[in-house]
Amino acid sequence: MASVNVFKPKARLSNSNILFLIAAVIFVVMYLFAIISFPNSFMQFQTFFDLFNLNAPLIIMTLGLCIVMIGGGIDISIGAVCGLVTMACAVFLESKMGSIGGAVLVALGIGVAFGILQGYLIAYLEIQPFIITLSGLFLAQGLLTTLHKDPINVTMPAFVGLRDFDIVIAWLGTRNRLGVFIPSEIKLGTVIVVVLLVILASLMKWSRFGRNVYAVGGNSHSAMMLGINVKRTIFITYVLSGLTAGIAGFVYIMTTGAGNVGNAAGAEMKAIASAIIGGTLLNGGVGNLLGAPIGTLTLLVIN
Repeated sequence: MASVNVFKPKARLSNSNILFLIAAVIFVVMYLFAIISFPNSFMQFQTFFDLFNLNAPLIIMTLGLCIVMIGGGIDISIGAVCGLVTMACAVFLESKMGSIGGAVLVALGIGVAFGILQGYLIAYLEIQPFIITLSGLFLAQGLLTTLHKDPINVTMPAFVGLRDFDIVIAWLGTRNRLGVFIPSEIKLGTVIVVVLLVILASLMKWSRFGRNVYAVGGNSHSAMMLGINVKRTIFITYVLSGLTAGIAGFVYIMTTGAGNVGNAAGAEMKAIASAIIGGTLLNGGVGNLLGAPIGTLTLLVIN
């Protein structure tokens, strides 16, 4: 009998993975260029870790924004919401009933409240995302200046201890000019970034919700014909964006130690640029959450 050749299709990379690989290559090239240009700084492990330590809030905001953009939306309120959270947490921590747990609840509550409000107006009332989130930006900025106009330094001992908490990596470090070995340090904000990245990336890749977001972002009408609840999917993406903005606000005040009306000003534009550099398209349906930190770090190295 003649043998039958069975056709086996070759595995192909998705558009999301291709863009992620391109973003990763760009970051490596830019970082190598930085090492060549500034060897005394970028050759140190601590410099690489500081990109995460000092910019953890921006990476967290970019993660939430990527989910919204993959679903075909946009959220330009995240920077203002993050700034509002930092001031609200600072005011709460310096009050008589201040506590770290309460500040976390304040941060999450503000972020989720903005996410629910904007998500409902966009998903169920079908108002343009740009208009709603721009209004959310103005609302958050107004609440911020109404809450407190002057900077507030948080002096609560428990919070100061949390802010100064470091994870020391003794076997990774550098020697200073005096020959003293200085180990590398990772801040708590970097740990939060890693945890959120794993959770959200897994959610987008392996859950039904993640597949629905990609389908809605690719073609919402086709997704509706397939039985996907488009409105609920879009609503949840904005709730997640608000949640990550709230978390970013708490991490921001852990990084700076103070509430200020200028905190996270313009961060939404940096987050959008980081998401695009990381391989998330503005027209939706394509993106990889692993590209969020890559895009953010690439933007920071370029700057």
